[in-house]
Amino acid sequence: MTAVSAPLAGALAAPVDWLTFTPPPQGFAERLCVVPNILPQPAFAALAAEIERFVGTERNYVPTHKKGGTIAYETLRTRAPRVAAFYQSPALHRFISDIVGVEVGPTPLHDQSSLSVLFYERPGDHIGWHYDHNFYKGRHFTVLLPIVNRGANDGLSAAKLMVRKGRDETIVETPPDTLIVFEGARVLHKVTPIEEGERRIVLSMTFCADNRHSMLQEAMRRVKDTAFFGPRALWS
Repeated sequence: MTAVSAPLAGALAAPVDWLTFTPPPQGFAERLCVVPNILPQPAFAALAAEIERFVGTERNYVPTHKKGGTIAYETLRTRAPRVAAFYQSPALHRFISDIVGVEVGPTPLHDQSSLSVLFYERPGDHIGWHYDHNFYKGRHFTVLLPIVNRGANDGLSAAKLMVRKGRDETIVETPPDTLIVFEGARVLHKVTPIEEGERRIVLSMTFCADNRHSMLQEAMRRVKDTAFFGPRALWS
């Protein structure tokens, strides 16, 4: 088990007694599960308020593949204690484990993608078709919680989370307070471009069944993280 750093220990002191879940839905046969209205409104509002305080993000751009803003785990641990406590909560780990059918926990502190916030707020922000590569020995799962998904006309934004199975493409609805759990290394997915005047903010979390890794896996993960968090991911 990864040791808890001093900043994270402070984050875990934030109250989490509001963190309660209804029993998880059954079935993960398609390696994807969507749970609407996952949190009570006061709990969701508390998470959203911490995230909305961020006025600057690390912008990243990979030609023809992705464009958007990101807040890394390192920053969230020190500036968003309630968000960090939510990710580290045993109640959340239990809930995700019950959905996917295997015991999971958080990925390491130095993995900047363990917990991050994704911002789609400039026209054309998107990410193309991809898998979430697994850099750990155990199965690896991606969990998304949309915080804001606002279109120009008060509806949802034009940005859509899409998954592909064979030749079939499916839109996964992502209104705020909807938990999307999927095995990213097995589910091909993308987010289509956002349009002028729209805003989409998503809390992204990763969990795995065994967070040990080889030296090669660790090196590959650090290189991958530079696309989201810049060169500092090589030594963070």
